[in-house]
Amino acid sequence: MSASSLPLTPTVPDSRGQGYGAALVLGSAVVWSFGGTLARFLTIEDGWIVVFWRSLFAALFLLGFMLVRDGPRGTVQLFKGMGLAGVAVGVCFAVASTAFILALAYTTVANVVLIQAGVPLIAALMAWLLFRERIAVHTWIAIAAVIGGVAIMVSESLGGSVSMMGDALAILIAFAFATATIITRRFAHVRMTPAVFLGTVIACLTAASQASGFAVTASELGILIVFGALNFGLGLALFVTGARLIPSALAALLGTAETVLGPLWVAVIHGEIPGLRTVIGGVIVLAALLCYLGVELWRQRRA
Repeated sequence: MSASSLPLTPTVPDSRGQGYGAALVLGSAVVWSFGGTLARFLTIEDGWIVVFWRSLFAALFLLGFMLVRDGPRGTVQLFKGMGLAGVAVGVCFAVASTAFILALAYTTVANVVLIQAGVPLIAALMAWLLFRERIAVHTWIAIAAVIGGVAIMVSESLGGSVSMMGDALAILIAFAFATATIITRRFAHVRMTPAVFLGTVIACLTAASQASGFAVTASELGILIVFGALNFGLGLALFVTGARLIPSALAALLGTAETVLGPLWVAVIHGEIPGLRTVIGGVIVLAALLCYLGVELWRQRRA
């Protein structure tokens, strides 16, 4: 789950809290970067079982996080205030988190993470198509580069090196996050922590209806607790807390740490080396995103 995938809404930076916010967002990216590595430790053949337990533990963590941070009354008010926009974002998160687990059964961690890296630019393109939001020239250039980079990565599946299904699910993740980004931009006043919680509940219930069973070994349960509560839940809690304190472009820029570290952990720990086309396409996507976010951060500072 990429921090760079989450909303790029305008933010008014507070100099006193920027360092704290940046540390939290960077921490979320580092936590999320272990997602693929944790998934590779699991030997459960039915991906729906993984989705169920991961979503359940993430939901419990996020509910506890809101109760501690906002109290019971504050938590109820958050749910009342999220409205249909929060429900829509929750559905997007449910789709993305479910597709993430299923995609890892078909393709490499690098393909999934690197395709997600282009989400801010995909969101900009969708906003232009749906709402005719103005797109700057440098954004168009970055979008073209991301499309080209993803095309190179996906071409590996056309050659049989990885599964077309895996790349298709990775692209679905990107579009689900991009849709959530657009909705959050349109409803910037809505706090989306309960929406994220709702997304984990929807994913959990959907997986419960599809899973072949729920039995796992003690060691697998331990990994699933870490995978759900810490990797997924804690990562989201860190990001939604820190992203409010720093410029949106800086939040997305720090989130690219997941894009870099995710494939690295899997390569070092599990020996999963991405193919040449994945590396080339990923470098193009990452370079386009970094250049785009660098320009956006410079523009925000000027503003």
